[in-house]
Amino acid sequence: HPDLKKWLYERIALTTFRCLSRCFSAQIDFHNLENRPLCDGICVANHTSPIDVLVLSTDRPYSLVGQTHGGLLGLCQRSLSLGAAHIWFQRSEVNDRAAVSRRLREHVQDPDKLPILIFPEGTCVNNTSVMQFKKGSMEVGGVIYPAAIKYDPRFGDAFWNSSRFSMVQYILMMMTSWAVVVDVWYLPPMKIRAGEHAIEFANRVKKEIAKKGGLVDLLWDGNLKRQRVKSEWKMSLQQQFSKRINTNKQGRRVSSVF
Repeated sequence: HPDLKKWLYERIALTTFRCLSRCFSAQIDFHNLENRPLCDGICVANHTSPIDVLVLSTDRPYSLVGQTHGGLLGLCQRSLSLGAAHIWFQRSEVNDRAAVSRRLREHVQDPDKLPILIFPEGTCVNNTSVMQFKKGSMEVGGVIYPAAIKYDPRFGDAFWNSSRFSMVQYILMMMTSWAVVVDVWYLPPMKIRAGEHAIEFANRVKKEIAKKGGLVDLLWDGNLKRQRVKSEWKMSLQQQFSKRINTNKQGRRVSSVF
């Protein structure tokens, strides 16, 4: 029976994630529980580590969306998919990403499914700032439930630098750190305003998360740490800089005349 399956999954998922959190000596403090995500929308949060999922899932279960992985993380993804509707995709496949958007809309419109958990940055950031949010999750519709996650660096660095450490190495590092001390703030639900573009909405949500978590709000794309800057982005910045120089020169000329 679907209701029984959902009830069992929620209880087993909570128990499992809470037991796993003990492996990291996790001390997790949740704030503003009245804003806990419901099944009518998407929970979006800043992204520092793969264990962000574990941290949030100790309070309530979620349907997860993310890139398909191999190895240990891939095994976890396949195991989770046996009990609930999760959405995994390949970033390199544009057509697959379009299908993901369609599946997200269908998921949000189904009140019997768990709320979706998404990290719009698309990559792990070093626990000091929040970088550019991708607009895709903001175009799906439904209610957005922002959550701010902040790790205490005094007990260990929770940031996963995937270019230096494998998943297994990172997990072992976290398990042998002093503790994982983290605060999670649930923010009031947000909806896109009439006439508001998805990018503007994404920036507004990001700003609130950064403010609540005491993080720096940045416009940079976090994936630039792995990719070259696009030539059109360079050209756009050069044009803006050129306009500033011309404006300053014109202002000096006017002031010199008077």
